[in-house]
Parts: sequence; C-alpha cells; structure tokens
Amino acid sequence: MRSVWRLPALFLLGGAAAATGLALRGDPVTAAALLVLFVLLAAVHAPLIFPGAVSSAEARRRSAADGGPVVYWRPGCTYCLRLRLRLGRDATRLHWVNIWQDPAGAAAVRAATGGDETVPTVVVADRAHVNPDPAWVRRQLPART
Repeated sequence: MRSVWRLPALFLLGGAAAATGLALRGDPVTAAALLVLFVLLAAVHAPLIFPGAVSSAEARRRSAADGGPVVYWRPGCTYCLRLRLRLGRDATRLHWVNIWQDPAGAAAVRAATGGDETVPTVVVADRAHVNPDPAWVRRQLPART
C-alpha cells in the first residue's frame, strides 16, 4: 500500500471496528453515525480529492510552460483541503506537489518558510506564499485559452 493511503485506510479500519463494537453492544444508530464520520474523514484525507500530484521538478517545469502556480501540500492538512475545495474546478489548473511523496518539494517548502514545512505553500512567479487566501490564488491563475 502506498504511504498516502495509510491514513485513509486507518480511518476506515478504525471506524469499522468502533462501529462494529457499538453495533454489537446494541447501539446501531450511534454505530452508523460513527461509521459515516470515519468514512468522511477517510475521504477527506484520501489523495483522490487533490489533482494528481507531481514531483517538484515537474511542477516547476509545467509552471514555467503554462504560468500555473505550484502548490506544495500534504495529506491531512486542513488548510490544504480548504484551498482545494474553495478553488473547485480551478484546482486542476495548479500544479500540486505532495511534500510527503517528494523530498525535493519538502525541501523547497522548508527553504521558503524558514525551516518548517508549513503548507499550503503556493509559488507564483518564483515567490512563495504560505497559506494564501483561495480567492487570491484564483486571481493568480493564467487566463484560460
């Protein structure tokens, strides 16, 4: 199993185990609610929510070609999820780098943020912006052709 699927899988397994325990104790309503909560947590942390992650080098190359911003993110980050959801369909026009999969991406974030791995870090025109407002990011997108 790829490491990006570990957290969602743990949510699913943990939720299933807890819900089963509650159901066996005679509380099916709470069990169902708990299972739904854990399934939602797994979905939110699954890599499917984010457009296909690329390497840092590939993201920089694509950004140079089309002018799209590069977003450094990691699974489980609520601010990254907020950015992704607020961008909606426009999120596919950015280049997403998962810093847990790409050591060069993690190093780029540390260089931009003074040594920590604060995400989302959005790079526009070679300038890093830590946790920018999604509306600002949308304005940085190149015009559609």
